[in-house]
Amino acid sequence: MLADLHKPSFPQAADQAAASHLRTDFAALGAQEAAFAATESGASLLDALGGNAPYLSDLACREPATLLACMENGPHPEALLAALAALPPDTPRAQLSAALRRTKRQIALTIAVADLGGLWPLEKVTTALSDLAETALRASVRHLLWEMHEDGEITLPHPDAPERDSGFVALALGKLGARELNYSSDIDLVLLYDPEAAPYEPDSQRLMVRLARDLTTLLSARDADGYVFRVDLRLRPDPGATPPVVALPTALTYYESHGRTWERAAFSKARPVAGDIVLGQHFLSAIRPFIWRKYLDFAAISDIHEMKRQIDAQSSNKGLSGFDVKLGRGGIREIEFVVQTLGLVWGGHDPALRIPATLEALLAMARAGHIPERAAKQLAADYRELRRVEHRLQMVADRQTHELPNTEAALDAFCVFLNTPRFKRDFPHLLARVHAYFLDFFNADTEDTKGALDPGVEGPPPAEFTARLRELGFKDDKHIATRLREWSSGSMQALRSHRARELLDGLVPHLLAALAAQPEPDKVFAQFDTLLSRQRAGVQLLSLFTRNTALLKRLAAVLGAAPALSDYLADDPQALDGLLAPQARFAAPRPLLRRLLADAEDLEQAVATTRRLVRQEEFHLSVATLEGRLDANEGGRLRSALAEASLSLLLPFVIAAQKERQGPVRGAKVAVVALGKAGAGEMLAGSDLDLMLIYDHAPTAIAPTQWFVRLSHSFVGALTAQGPGGPLYHVDMRLRPSGNAGPVAVSLAAFRNYHARESWTWERLALTRARVIAATPGFAATVREAILGALCRPEPPERIFKDTAAMQARLAAELPPSGPFDLRGIPGGMMEVGFVAQALQLIHGATAPALFQPNTAKALKTLADAGHLRQSEAETLIQADFLWRTIQGINRITGLSARANEPPTAMLDPLLRATGFKTLSAMRTEIIETARAAHEIFARLIIEGTA
Repeated sequence: MLADLHKPSFPQAADQAAASHLRTDFAALGAQEAAFAATESGASLLDALGGNAPYLSDLACREPATLLACMENGPHPEALLAALAALPPDTPRAQLSAALRRTKRQIALTIAVADLGGLWPLEKVTTALSDLAETALRASVRHLLWEMHEDGEITLPHPDAPERDSGFVALALGKLGARELNYSSDIDLVLLYDPEAAPYEPDSQRLMVRLARDLTTLLSARDADGYVFRVDLRLRPDPGATPPVVALPTALTYYESHGRTWERAAFSKARPVAGDIVLGQHFLSAIRPFIWRKYLDFAAISDIHEMKRQIDAQSSNKGLSGFDVKLGRGGIREIEFVVQTLGLVWGGHDPALRIPATLEALLAMARAGHIPERAAKQLAADYRELRRVEHRLQMVADRQTHELPNTEAALDAFCVFLNTPRFKRDFPHLLARVHAYFLDFFNADTEDTKGALDPGVEGPPPAEFTARLRELGFKDDKHIATRLREWSSGSMQALRSHRARELLDGLVPHLLAALAAQPEPDKVFAQFDTLLSRQRAGVQLLSLFTRNTALLKRLAAVLGAAPALSDYLADDPQALDGLLAPQARFAAPRPLLRRLLADAEDLEQAVATTRRLVRQEEFHLSVATLEGRLDANEGGRLRSALAEASLSLLLPFVIAAQKERQGPVRGAKVAVVALGKAGAGEMLAGSDLDLMLIYDHAPTAIAPTQWFVRLSHSFVGALTAQGPGGPLYHVDMRLRPSGNAGPVAVSLAAFRNYHARESWTWERLALTRARVIAATPGFAATVREAILGALCRPEPPERIFKDTAAMQARLAAELPPSGPFDLRGIPGGMMEVGFVAQALQLIHGATAPALFQPNTAKALKTLADAGHLRQSEAETLIQADFLWRTIQGINRITGLSARANEPPTAMLDPLLRATGFKTLSAMRTEIIETARAAHEIFARLIIEGTA
């Protein structure tokens, strides 16, 4: 056996019980397997797999023949790859999918045995994984192109060799481009097609979108056979605005005019791997001047150091527990950044240094004299060890993780898997060594000087100025130089006085430092420039900043973290009052708005005045939330109070305008009912208003229904009319009786009748959060009584449980989470927590109306106090409700997408501050645990309650 010949040293089992289970399960597969498990080498290998890596243990049982062949003949994935590559393009999709996944399992197991036994070095491991990904990509692209040809959608020049002259190419970037794949790497692809190529018609872009989708599904979809590789297409040009397959002219234009340093670094590893390889080679040749500058590009050092600075700002230095071996200080990324930077600096001048693979590039840089030979050898050794640790982490469960275990017990078990007893003692020294070299290379502690920020009087800015700006992280030094000169000229209204310019000159170093701390400093600089240009006088503001430069940091944080707030600041510089007096108490909005509306002559003026106040107060509330001075509960209460004041004081203006247009209706009574977050007092930044308008009137021969319908339209129109910065509020009236099928205004009698006989459970669930927020005199109490009557309608608990569970399941299916920060529909998320409170209120509130509380937390507490909910469960749900609203509220303010995995520092800081976590990892762990606990309660109370 190979194990007897080469004596591989497999790690011991950290989990002896799991190791024993694998030996037993493997032996039960057949006679050969039993015989293998009985040998010393077989038992050693099975212990290493079963006692350390559940993923590898599963592979061993699913692919025993591969394991036996590997140990008998050695690790040879070539035959498996050849079989996959030989599949004809007309292989049925299901058969191809199964073959891809089977080959992935077999080769992953083979590589793991070779790696764990020390039979292969790092380079051979990563090359084999890259070969697997490349072969899988080629087989998939070949099949998909052939299928499109057979369907008559394209006409391939060579149907028997679909890739040839196909005009479509997959470029590999990142680790696949460098042939350095990890066990659980994504494959970073840029997909291109030539719309002028023979196979395509003028409207072929839609076909390309489907091709990208099918390719991603074929490789990434997880089924009973597993998955092949996750595919990431986000490195394509301007991914937010371009389709997944980019037309060749579009890509060329982008890199000729808009490409950035990080994209140069990414494309320094690019190579065509599937499809029309010749097309890919021509494209890379065309953008070679973009990647490899002819001159010595030392500016790249500042750019890449800034990229690393932003990574560090999102990481923590917490020791080995939970340490990120990729992004942490002293980790893999620091070595890669040194090598990539040297490549960008010198590669344009010396083509021999255009080397994608990190270890090869290190040696080449040493040979060229750009790195001391001793340092290169040490970094290469440290890189191998870091990648070995990374691979072991990913072997455990086939997860794309780079973090060490976060408990001592788990870390000790991982040391067993690493087969490195002194890991906890030696690894910190390795990290310190790598980080010290990184700092030395990037000269990270360059001292700031005021003189370096002098843009000169005219012409190109001085080299010292450009270098300092680039070091800070700015890109457009010419624009900033132009603007600084404009400031000094006194042509701007706020800077016409000599004193204002003198103050600003002293502030420039502090200002640029504060702006540079943001993820997009050039953009933030432009926003500050706009803000300054709209000031009528600058001395007062600049004097304040001079006395307290910390305010510059607060201003920069707002400009950088919250685009919507920065736009508001630019539109209305007076909003700076919200930053200059941050500790001011929030005034009650109703008296303030009533005073402001005293002079309003008509509805239009009243809406404009109300809109200004709402935007101003929303800004103050959002800034206070960003800075941690306002939590989700208080912010929700204040926003809801602001909405209530606005609607209640606008309603008389709307009624007056309606009477003027349509005449009066005798005894007309109107109430505006808020549901959802507004009704519950839980409004977030940008929350819609879920509204219902209920009316009544004196008896008439002909019901004046149209009068109230028009009144409702007028009221909604006033709230949603576009003004500076948008509408007053967005309005949703779908929760009214019969939803969109019903009238926009419902009579009191119709409301009572509908809820007495026809309303669905989901409508009554929504009604638990109803609150009258505006009404004509004396009508609010009547409507509240009608709402309570609707809520108290007797209903079998079983039906409420069943309907609630069904509604949750339907919404979860229709609105699945779009990303890690979409916490509404996840199991245990915002919907499930709310449904628990709402369903229990409907069940128990019929005999105890005091249980009906629109606010979720108050409702849960009231239910627990009444004995309808365990106190511990109520506390868990209240905590979950608060956490979900906190995260959603911050993300609304910053504009962070729910799909985002790694928020920029400017957006992450307020999120961590609001939630009380020190790291993103800790917050994510809490999200998982809180959701799990909340879902268990939902399942017990609601789902099990349907039985």
